[in-house]
Amino acid sequence: MKDIFKKFNIEIKNEDLLRVALTHSSYSNEHGCECYERLEYLGDAVLEIVCSDYLFKNTSYPEGEMSRLRSLYVCENALYEYSKEINLKDYIYLGNGINEANKTIIADVFEACMAVIYLEQGLDTVKKLFHDMIVPYIENHEDFLMDYKSLLQESVQTVKKSVTYNLIEESGPAHHKEFKVEVIIDGLVYGIGIGNSKKEAEQDAAKKAYMKRAK
Repeated sequence: MKDIFKKFNIEIKNEDLLRVALTHSSYSNEHGCECYERLEYLGDAVLEIVCSDYLFKNTSYPEGEMSRLRSLYVCENALYEYSKEINLKDYIYLGNGINEANKTIIADVFEACMAVIYLEQGLDTVKKLFHDMIVPYIENHEDFLMDYKSLLQESVQTVKKSVTYNLIEESGPAHHKEFKVEVIIDGLVYGIGIGNSKKEAEQDAAKKAYMKRAK
């Protein structure tokens, strides 16, 4: 558990606090322990200040654009994507009534983990993690709020072509499924996407197809 961020050379020593960060209210209600919600509150603020600091020091954008970018890279979709790099979903404690952590829970837990790193190792370590994990997405101009299926459909309709999505592979245990989907435009495969849900895999495939058509 303490090695969650090992990929980024960060080891959390306070395992008790980390366990709180990984505990959903459904589990805490059943076991009489603390859940991640207070840490999530702090982690949200920590991420905002670190992102704001990065944008202020590394861009010359006006206030409005910096605010837009900050909201883009600390939104739920973004946090969920970052969490995949450390398989955060596999570490979350859930109550019996919840079979699998959804996107919102995973994003909240990510924020809670940022709070743990901040409390234990300070803001500089959070900044380092932000630079190593999140800045590559910023430099790559990832848009976590973009609906690529809709964009692809719109671009295809202008030339009256059809778009279909086929599930070509489903693997993994029930609690951690992986789906592989191909997107076909007029009989040709334009992209193959992977995700933890069919919908997510379709979006990934649509993004790859849209980017290919945009070139």
